[in-house]
Amino acid sequence: MEKRILVLGIGNLLWADEGFGVRCVEALNAGWQFPPQVTLMDGGTQGLYLLPYVQEADCLLVFDAVDYGDTPGDLREVVGDQVPRFMGAKKMSLHQTGFQEVLMAAELTGKLPAELVLIGVQPEELEDFGGSLRDVVKAQMAPALNLALDWLERWGATGRLRDSEAEPITDAALAIDLYEGERPPADQAYRLGDARFLNLEAA
Repeated sequence: MEKRILVLGIGNLLWADEGFGVRCVEALNAGWQFPPQVTLMDGGTQGLYLLPYVQEADCLLVFDAVDYGDTPGDLREVVGDQVPRFMGAKKMSLHQTGFQEVLMAAELTGKLPAELVLIGVQPEELEDFGGSLRDVVKAQMAPALNLALDWLERWGATGRLRDSEAEPITDAALAIDLYEGERPPADQAYRLGDARFLNLEAA
């Protein structure tokens, strides 16, 4: 019987390197096509809303930016029961707490995927609202995709290079080229939040 495979990219595109997971699953979808038992999904920051999709999968592969305390840009491949532990290593944002809870809930209901893989990168910058991936993190996308393709092949779902344009799995307005190209310069759009409130701390 064919394994049902879920490939999730999680994180927040709006906070620089937090968008690594979503950018990876976007690129995988844009470059390759897979057998019908494979679902590629932008999991964003949806947390427990992802539970039914995780429960239906036999194999789960997650792309994410995870703070391991490593050198920025370091890539890690985490397998099996280590995945939930690493998802909670250092919570950078609410999405990681939420996804750790998804895995716990799937386990409690007896529907945790039999095979778990996390392909994670150490972020360089998170405090940059509206920013994109830093170069050291973006450079790890190709190695991350190669790892994912190897796992998918191992699970019986070999990817084929696309011969036609893919249906995007995220909003077209957030496509990386458009997102990066239309960002206003720093003197027009403050990067770190609302300066009026930040200045209150110094007052």
